Amino acid sequence: MQKQLIATLVGGIILFVWQFLSWSMLNVHADEYKYTPNQDTILQTLAQHLESEGTYMLPGLPPGSTREEEERLNESLKGKPWASISYHHSFAGSMGVYMTRAFTADLLAVFLLVWMLLRFAKLDFTTTLLASLAAGGIGYLTTSYLNSIWFETSSMGHLVDTLAQWGLTGIWLGWWLNRK
Repeated sequence: MQKQLIATLVGGIILFVWQFLSWSMLNVHADEYKYTPNQDTILQTLAQHLESEGTYMLPGLPPGSTREEEERLNESLKGKPWASISYHHSFAGSMGVYMTRAFTADLLAVFLLVWMLLRFAKLDFTTTLLASLAAGGIGYLTTSYLNSIWFETSSMGHLVDTLAQWGLTGIWLGWWLNRK
């Protein structure tokens, strides 16, 4: 159990540190968020016209619309602008809470990976590294990449993160879990 806990703690730290570096110093995700000098006007307009927080697809259909109405809207949109907006009434900026939640999620992810790895009949360095990359790859393909398909965005930063953070974690786990 101690081996699993140490593997989890160090693996969680590796994920957390990579994510910090990726989003700050390395700026891997720079292309994902654009700047507009019109941001104040846009935010004022959104505050005037959006009653609740949430993510909006524009244009969209009201709840209860029929399949035929959806098909007509999709046909009418071809060649026209559209937007996906995540709107919040106020910025909480609670970095401590955000970081605690992120680190907890990282710990849980590594704990689950270690739990699976320790059930392999034959565990060696290469198997551990490849399984770690596979676990990260599954997450990337079913979340970041699928979102990039539907929302026509780049997921390249997330792919870099997947390969780096799960590769580094796999190297650690491959060494630690296979020590005699």
